[in-house]
Amino acid sequence: MPKHFLMCRPDYFTVEYTINPWMRPEAGADRDVAVRQWEGLKSAYEELGHQVSLIDPIEGLPDMVFAANGALVVGGRVYGARFAYPQRAAEGPAYLRWFTDRGYEALEPSHVNEGEGDFLTLDDVILAGTGFRTDVVAHQEAQEYLGRPVVSLTLVDPRFYHLDTALFPIDGHNVGYYPAAFSPGSLAVLRRMFPDAVIATDRDAEVLGLNAVSDGTNVVVNAEASDLQLELKRRGYEVIPVDLSELRKAGGGPKCCTLEIRGEN
Repeated sequence: MPKHFLMCRPDYFTVEYTINPWMRPEAGADRDVAVRQWEGLKSAYEELGHQVSLIDPIEGLPDMVFAANGALVVGGRVYGARFAYPQRAAEGPAYLRWFTDRGYEALEPSHVNEGEGDFLTLDDVILAGTGFRTDVVAHQEAQEYLGRPVVSLTLVDPRFYHLDTALFPIDGHNVGYYPAAFSPGSLAVLRRMFPDAVIATDRDAEVLGLNAVSDGTNVVVNAEASDLQLELKRRGYEVIPVDLSELRKAGGGPKCCTLEIRGEN
């Protein structure tokens, strides 16, 4: 089934501050390369039949390209983002305004959360990350607003600061994940909930291979995540590798650039 994604062109992308271990301002970043790679991701979605809407980038917000962090949209309702770091604070209102201007029912959050960076939606449950960016009380707020059960998972490795860097839904009932990113109790929950999950290797995780987007048939994944691609192909999925190496300098991959707009259901 075609999906609807919101994306933001990286016209102002740069790495000028450090808020995660991937970011090294001294190493620099090439905006033009980032734009070309982002355009390749957008084209991949459109070639798969998905709809892509765009939010205008704002000068001075270099991480606004990471649209997944801007909100969580389930059943046509929008749970807004409240960013943990002041460098990104203005992104939350900007994304919320995009939705409210288009008539979506939306909630401005009371608690710190970074949208789909830490909320990943399956058919019957929302998996929610905490430990670095999203307060666990935001999990409760999202559950009350969206009326979906939310399962909290604790992240323990600062390289995997958002849930979407360590786990992705393969379809509505299964996931792929990197075990070392989670606390012992959270890992036990994942093993219980998803006994047939795809388990990522260290090599997959270290190129943000888990920051992938699946429509249940096709999986858009960082090109360097070779082990993950082989396992997905073995299980019958079509794999679409993309190069987002420039955006990875800020800790982002395909999912980071992609906010799913889920309609009424």
